[in-house]
Amino acid sequence: QVQLVESGGGLVQPGGSLRLSCAAAESIFSINAMGWFRQAPGKQRELVAAVTMGGSTNYVDSVKGRFTIYRDNAKNTVYLQMNSLKPEDTAVYYCARTRGDFLSHKEREYDYWGQGTQVTVAS
Repeated sequence: QVQLVESGGGLVQPGGSLRLSCAAAESIFSINAMGWFRQAPGKQRELVAAVTMGGSTNYVDSVKGRFTIYRDNAKNTVYLQMNSLKPEDTAVYYCARTRGDFLSHKEREYDYWGQGTQVTVAS
């Protein structure tokens, strides 16, 4: 049974924008923080942004001021708004759920993962 489903990836030119969505099964969304990770070819997966139930957030330095993570708890959905995209943002982006309502950059703190969506920034 699929628990997290990402959408919204694609090809965009440098400077462009995309919004990623992650729809979660209600049973796993309600009391946990959520995060977006990414993995570029040949690189380790890294946390991009995370958000708690109450809306507290953190971001990797490279996306601060350009990306915004937010959630709609009524829709069991978390979003990643990505603006001013750069070629180095190219990666597969994954949505994930933490084991509790706290912010973490550590993969082991996340217990549910989506299948990933490709984001390619190129001219």
